[in-house]
Amino acid sequence: MRLIVIGAGVLGTMHAWHAIKRGHRVVHIEREAEARGASVRNFGLVWVSGRAEGEELAVAQRARQLWGEIGAEVPELGFRANGSLTLVRTEAELAVAEEAARGAGAAARGFTLLDPAGARALNPALRGEFLAALHCARDGSVEPRTAQPALRAALRASGRYTFLPGREVRELVGATAVRDDRGDVHYGDAVVLCTGAHLGGLVRELDPELPVRRVRLQMMQTDPLGEQLTTSVADGDSFRYYPGFGGPALDALALGQPQHPTAAEHRMQLLMVQRNDGGLTIGDTHAYDEPFDFDVVEDPYAYLTGLVESLLGRALPPVRRRWAGVYAQCVDTTQVVHRQQVRDGAWLVTGPGGRGMTCSPAVAETTADLLGL
Repeated sequence: MRLIVIGAGVLGTMHAWHAIKRGHRVVHIEREAEARGASVRNFGLVWVSGRAEGEELAVAQRARQLWGEIGAEVPELGFRANGSLTLVRTEAELAVAEEAARGAGAAARGFTLLDPAGARALNPALRGEFLAALHCARDGSVEPRTAQPALRAALRASGRYTFLPGREVRELVGATAVRDDRGDVHYGDAVVLCTGAHLGGLVRELDPELPVRRVRLQMMQTDPLGEQLTTSVADGDSFRYYPGFGGPALDALALGQPQHPTAAEHRMQLLMVQRNDGGLTIGDTHAYDEPFDFDVVEDPYAYLTGLVESLLGRALPPVRRRWAGVYAQCVDTTQVVHRQQVRDGAWLVTGPGGRGMTCSPAVAETTADLLGL
């Protein structure tokens, strides 16, 4: 079979990966010279800990397994099974962590509740103040800015993979061919569109009522820390964001412990992961109402800097870069991804939201099964 994949972010690249690994040929078309959307503007987290029970957790767990397998085959991905620590600073947050650690899904997620000494034994860089830490052994990370090129290099070695950057697909021709903005027609046996947050143009023509929205975020990255951050790190606000922590303790937290005003205004949580060069990727904010601001505002960065310094017990290195990104999320946030057959042999796969880096290998695997690859 010859598969045409549109979009070279992590979701599109994983669809190409599964097709090649199953012995098929792939033509992979990307509108930019290199993917520049949410797939590179994220933490690179493979995040199992907060996923909702049921389909979402099952997809995340399968994806975590696949990331380990693919990472062993393509070391340049920088996959690390480094786990995470969610640091809690109040009794209300501690109650949520305790509830999660004794919950039915705790073993599957690799949850262990640690006191400060236990957390520092696992991650000595955490010399600041906190009450406890929820350890998730199943979490991992990859290098988001280099993952897609590393995967494509491995795909090219098959001899059955063609990458065509700098071409925007404008039209589906029949069921399984596409015309790009240079006028070239590319023929295949099936088409998968993974256009990320680019929901206009051809995508809007295929489905004007697509149940997917866009979300804007802000993040930053520092110079090298000068020591190892052995796990990824989150704060208690992440309990509010991830559905896997829902329950009576979270309800009590929401009612009794208001967020910091800056965190509430920008719908924030702290997530932090160390890059291969030693720098820290830190975020993030969430904005849901379009039109999005084009400014990158400073208040969230100042808040995150103070919070991280309080947990590390030291000053942060200088910030090297700041950025904003936009990702696509299903309006029904309980839905892992929006997968829709738009023509015979043509599928649109979009809207994983903040799950994109985590879940993409398993989402693409399911699409490959549906296509009979």
